[in-house]
Amino acid sequence: MSTKTLFLVLCSGEHEKIHMAAMLASVAAVSNRKVEFFVSMNAMLAFEKDLDPQKRYQGGAFSKLMLEKKAPDSVNLLLQGKMLGDMKVYACSMALDMLGWTPDNLVEDLFDSELGLTKFLSDAEEGDLIIV
Repeated sequence: MSTKTLFLVLCSGEHEKIHMAAMLASVAAVSNRKVEFFVSMNAMLAFEKDLDPQKRYQGGAFSKLMLEKKAPDSVNLLLQGKMLGDMKVYACSMALDMLGWTPDNLVEDLFDSELGLTKFLSDAEEGDLIIV
């Protein structure tokens, strides 16, 4: 496995993309790879505190299948990755500001802090960057 940090930017609110990003992050983290996960734009809406999974995700046919087949919830995948590996999750400070939210509006115990895109991209220069 690579020793470079994996930097993921999640900006899509589509269930399938959120789930794929969560799988990438959690598998990398439990495989002893450091992960930095940045949530922004439409993706932020899926991480509002206390949302029911049926309302949390917007998606197409595959999203419906994941819900019907009871695929692991994306939020739970990220929480497991944080618990079992070296993963940090950041909320985009600009997106929070645009929504009128504070970190208190977000899923409990998931986000480490809010962060600006400039700082995140500066840190990402030393690792591998994936944008979803």
